[in-house]
Amino acid sequence: MKKILSVLLAMGLSVSMLAGCGSDDAAGTAADGGAVGETAGTEAAGEPVAAEDIKVGIIYIGDENEGYSSAHMAGIDEMMETLGLSEDQVIEKTTVPEDESCYDAAVDLAEQGCDIIFGNSFGFETYMIQAAAEYPEIEFCHATGYQASSSGLANMHNYFTAVYESRYVSGVVAGLKLNEMIADGTITEDEAKMGYVGAFPYAEVISGFTSFYLGARSVCPSVTMEVQYTNSWADMAGEAEVASKLIDDGCVLISQHADTTGAPSACEEKGVPCVGYNIDMTSVAPNSALTSASINWGPYYTYAVECVMNGEAIVTDWCQGYVEGADKITPLNETVIAEGTAEKVAEVEGALKEGKLHVFDTSTFTVNGSSLEDLIAQGGDYEKYSAYVSDGYYHESELASAPAFDLIIDGITSVTE
Repeated sequence: MKKILSVLLAMGLSVSMLAGCGSDDAAGTAADGGAVGETAGTEAAGEPVAAEDIKVGIIYIGDENEGYSSAHMAGIDEMMETLGLSEDQVIEKTTVPEDESCYDAAVDLAEQGCDIIFGNSFGFETYMIQAAAEYPEIEFCHATGYQASSSGLANMHNYFTAVYESRYVSGVVAGLKLNEMIADGTITEDEAKMGYVGAFPYAEVISGFTSFYLGARSVCPSVTMEVQYTNSWADMAGEAEVASKLIDDGCVLISQHADTTGAPSACEEKGVPCVGYNIDMTSVAPNSALTSASINWGPYYTYAVECVMNGEAIVTDWCQGYVEGADKITPLNETVIAEGTAEKVAEVEGALKEGKLHVFDTSTFTVNGSSLEDLIAQGGDYEKYSAYVSDGYYHESELASAPAFDLIIDGITSVTE
């Protein structure tokens, strides 16, 4: 979630990709050569490191009380259990600001003998690159960034997940709830309007709320959605306020791309169903929370640390999803979800894993009344998307791990003021 600001497409094409965790002014270049999940850029393997000797460092923007960092911590725990690492082999630095403090933290971890160092926030990237250049024998891995390939450093890597898949699945859960509300007369088809609490109007957020909406519309064709922003990744009061505004504006179901429990808490108070992010929200919204779109960072942390242990190269750009177990939704709240939700979720998740379902199938949405293919053919500003569109769908997170989908599709209203 601490994310990407802008990135140039491979082959010199450019697509705006705004995101960050408190970072609003970065720009960079996407990976050149090699598909995401494959070896790309300049890479080199080091000497193998015995499991009992390896030391891992990680720099967090938040702590266990913040959903995004908490999810990363769970991934680190999974890695430790899988690889048999002890507590004294992992050094965690929490609540590190996106400034020189990150560089200082990275240097400290390097000096403490870490063989691999992770950073989980977008604004860390410049400082991690600086440290990686000074410690070429140590592997540096940065979540949500885009500069690893262009850095020219063999020991610098970017990673993210195809979280748009879990957002799509959570959207299906939301759409089924809307259908139930229509069927029981709580709302009419025309009143099936969702609200979305976004952090910033950046590509990762846009990609996320678009996939959520497409999931909902796949089962509830009349659904529309209004998006409003908090301009912060973690602002409990702000998120609650925006959720309340959306409800007052006629939204009958709320979702979010923000880190706190503010929006679900507001939904619980107002009796409105909601879909969360990162963590299970039933603790604060037992009568409103349906599920949450979530990320399992464990597969990447296990993969990267195991590479160091085996003396193998780490890919420059890594992005995986449901197939590899990197994306998921939290347990369904059986007391709130619509009947048949679990069965439908299993069906959709199976289609994603089998490659039969593509979230950004271009036949399922239009932009200003036109298909994306037609807009690309017209040239102009839309021509830059041609590198992403083929075989009938937009290939999100395949040219680079960072999300790139930044189009506002028909059916969604994005309020930036």
